[in-house]
Amino acid sequence: MKSVSVLLVVLAACTACTLGPDYRRPRVDLPSAYRDAAPAPPIPAPSVGDLAWWDLFTDPNLVELIRTALAANYDLRVTVTRILQAQAQVTVARSQLFPTVNGTVEAPYTGYLGNNRPPTTPRDVFAPDGGVSIAWELDLWGRLRRATESARADLLASEDARRAVMTTLIAQVAQAYFDLRAFDATLETSRRTLVSRQQSLELTRARLEGGVAQLLDVRQSEALVADAAKTIPNFERQITQTENAINILLGRDPAPIPRGRPLVQQVTLPTVPAGVPSDLLARRPDIRQAEQQLVSANAQIGAATAQLFPTVMITGFAGAGGMVVSGQSFGPLGVFTALPTVTLPIFNMGKLQAQVDIAEARTQEALLRYQQTIQQAIREVADALIEVQKRREARVEQEKLVTSLTDASQVADLRYRGGVSSYLEVLDTDTRLFNAELQLSQAQLDELVGVITLYKALGGGWQAEETARHS
Repeated sequence: MKSVSVLLVVLAACTACTLGPDYRRPRVDLPSAYRDAAPAPPIPAPSVGDLAWWDLFTDPNLVELIRTALAANYDLRVTVTRILQAQAQVTVARSQLFPTVNGTVEAPYTGYLGNNRPPTTPRDVFAPDGGVSIAWELDLWGRLRRATESARADLLASEDARRAVMTTLIAQVAQAYFDLRAFDATLETSRRTLVSRQQSLELTRARLEGGVAQLLDVRQSEALVADAAKTIPNFERQITQTENAINILLGRDPAPIPRGRPLVQQVTLPTVPAGVPSDLLARRPDIRQAEQQLVSANAQIGAATAQLFPTVMITGFAGAGGMVVSGQSFGPLGVFTALPTVTLPIFNMGKLQAQVDIAEARTQEALLRYQQTIQQAIREVADALIEVQKRREARVEQEKLVTSLTDASQVADLRYRGGVSSYLEVLDTDTRLFNAELQLSQAQLDELVGVITLYKALGGGWQAEETARHS
């Protein structure tokens, strides 16, 4: 008994050995700044990605919609179930480091009928017993510890996957709401233009009756009315479909969406800098997820390498039982057994080494995915920065165009009423103004979408949400 105890202590001490490479974050060459980014301020300032989403989006209705989506969106709820699965998998992997203990109870009975039983065989035997069985694999080479390390990394990866879905969801709800307010603005423009053109049509008809205008002027005015009227059903359809899309993001059935501030008052355009590319390693959920997947794959190398070495399994049983033979009792008796088993791989046609090669190749793949994710993230931020800048410039020029065409339309209308010019001039300026006003709403929307894209590219949104949830 003493020798068995000594053997267990020695074998347990050997479990300090862990095969396989320990994870170290790979070196990645990152630029010092994003392309087309504003010059860094002399005093370091937080990045746009560090802003809480409720500070970026100022419309109370939009804030409430995002909160509802974060609580009820189905995609986000699915990621939570995956985290629960990963948590359970960590428990499964870690449990293999400890002995397995099972209790057993048996009560076998053997009896013979008649007098045809074999010689010297008892007429009946009843042998109840019970005890505890133990099985323990000694983790001499760290296979089980590496498997646990891999499972924990998978858990962290699933948590970062949830954060990535959260960031995407915030952007999706905000963009859909901005689309809705843009359609509202264009619908309002169409209705206002329709009323104005209907009034102009009535005036043109009155001028025709007075002999001042021609029938062609009336037909051209009718064409303007029809052109404005046809856009209204299209915008109404898009509004309803966008409302339905928002409700799906919120985990609700299609229904009207309450409105808040107009499109031009939705976002206080950030003036804080984008930050430096190295910040993305800690902020972007997809980069964090890719790194944890690399950690998991790296741990699997050690788990596969350990299979090349002997496996030591200790099984044992301790219990008590008795026996009744043809009416005579024996016992109770105590029983204890211990059986160390060593399994040494000798010949397997290279299967175990191939599993190591597979683990190393998967780790290399995970490393490349990690590096690719970082490079793609930097590209997305650079794209978003130039988009915000150029969309803002385009919106400013479009506003100037609308102002100029508004004045031109008023002058053309006055010239026509004064008999200086034909209705063709009114038709041309009015059509150009209507199109320019619709394009202005689109330009305003594009600028806001650019801000959302930049915020998402910087990995913003999830940090503030988790801080608020835990506070």
